[in-house]
Amino acid sequence: MAASYFPKWRLRASTADGQGQVIAADERLPWPQTFAMGVQHVVAMFGSTVLAPLLMGFDPNLAIFMSGIGTLLFFVLVGGRVPSYLGSSFSFIGLVIAVSAYGGHGLNPNLGVALGGIIACGVLYALIGLLVMAIGTRWIETLMPPVVTGAVVAVIGLNLAPIAIKGVSGNNFDAWMALGTVLCVGGVAVFARGMLQRLLILVGLMLAYVIYAVLTNGAGLGKPIDFGMVAQAAWFGIPHFSAPVFKADAMALLAPVAIILVAENLGHIKAVAAMTGQNLDKYMGRAFVGDGLATIVSGSVGGTGVTTYAENIGVMAVTKIYSTLVFVVAACLAIILGFSPKFGAVIQTIPGAVLGGVSIVVFGLIAVSGARIWVENKVDFSNNRNLIVAAVTLVLGAGDFTLKLGQFSLGGIGTATFGAIILHALLRERKA
Repeated sequence: MAASYFPKWRLRASTADGQGQVIAADERLPWPQTFAMGVQHVVAMFGSTVLAPLLMGFDPNLAIFMSGIGTLLFFVLVGGRVPSYLGSSFSFIGLVIAVSAYGGHGLNPNLGVALGGIIACGVLYALIGLLVMAIGTRWIETLMPPVVTGAVVAVIGLNLAPIAIKGVSGNNFDAWMALGTVLCVGGVAVFARGMLQRLLILVGLMLAYVIYAVLTNGAGLGKPIDFGMVAQAAWFGIPHFSAPVFKADAMALLAPVAIILVAENLGHIKAVAAMTGQNLDKYMGRAFVGDGLATIVSGSVGGTGVTTYAENIGVMAVTKIYSTLVFVVAACLAIILGFSPKFGAVIQTIPGAVLGGVSIVVFGLIAVSGARIWVENKVDFSNNRNLIVAAVTLVLGAGDFTLKLGQFSLGGIGTATFGAIILHALLRERKA
């Protein structure tokens, strides 16, 4: 009897303490708990999914909306077999700013040119996925073995780290509040039990939010939370859609970002496979196609390029819940929230210190996920090639090493990704 395209999703009730229990991709929790986990994944992806469009001059509400659409598209393409959320990719930021000459304030007036390049990237990404589906993953795993993918995943977390730190170092109160947020999340992770423990990011953020409000709005310390914008915002509003403009030079600059996205996606799938103990290689090509199509669809209406989100993989790492239905719930919530300026206003009330503290935890979990790929695949660091590849990649990415050639600019994540691939190939030992 042929297997069905989608899993059956067997029901698994949560144990009393919730510790150590793994919920597989083809299993599900009761619906109330599934909904709560979906909310947590929305929280986990929200900071970066909103920050990336803000840096490029895109509409954040549209980015949230398209992240939900992209996640559902990915879910269908992989048959509900690979747990993943698709959010705004940071790999596009430097090149989008370069091709659109974005000044950094408000909506990007030359957004259409960037969108054409994003679509070109999505097309190349999908074509790579079709090639993997046709001939397998061996060639891509030769180019990007575990030492490379682990380094790339780790670099994403390390490269994002300065964003979190910069956001909480404006004044002494914010710095201490960020550490307090880390303690809130850590306390929930270690001392809570059951579903409360599994909602550590969401619960920790809410605890820190309340503490911040008491200390500022109540005790007069720090900058108080302004709820006026929430009252004024409409409950429903259409995101700002934009049409792409296809220019050859912009498309040529942005299309190669597909290589970075492939490395990210490959590393993420390997990380999930390591955490779940399931070989997901047969879904690799479909995952690439799904991510590529999601990027094409997003770019076609004014959204950012998307990628499988390491932030959500970090959440899975600590919750041990890999049910793909959780991501369907998260995607549907994102779509609904994308049409609500009121929700955007609520999120904007989250203090930077609190969001920064949560980011410290989540970005750290991303970096550790990369290291986990090395451990699970038994990468031999007594081998000098592996040692050099990992060492150089981490420093290039963490230091945001940027290469420029005319109008072409390759930021830290891109430099680290291509550097890891090229170094690994160049340092290959030749047999006598």
